[in-house]
Amino acid sequence: QVLLVESGGGLVQPGGSLRLSCSGSGFTLDDYDIAWFRQAPGKEREGISCIGANGGNAYIAESVKGRFVISRDTVKNMVYLQMNSLKPEDTATYHCATVAPLHCPYLKGFASWGQGTQVTVSS
Repeated sequence: QVLLVESGGGLVQPGGSLRLSCSGSGFTLDDYDIAWFRQAPGKEREGISCIGANGGNAYIAESVKGRFVISRDTVKNMVYLQMNSLKPEDTATYHCATVAPLHCPYLKGFASWGQGTQVTVSS
């Protein structure tokens, strides 16, 4: 059973930074394409970033390019999302997810995801 758990969210001022973490239970994250997506109330789900399995490429949405970076730690079985220069419009619940084959570059095709972690950007 695929179980993903996100952590690291919180309240941060505009311009601040957060690092979100995604842990996997019962499986090896590096064997999967892993994405981050976010959803805010009243808005559509938005794919933010994806990193390919086993050293595959990373992809990032235009809306966060230059501010967010996805990475893996294969020893710790974790995937991270470093978020810098946060803006109020980044406020959302962030989820990590496994991704269906060949969907990583399109930031779509989310298969399984965790409960999410809330990020609130406000002064």
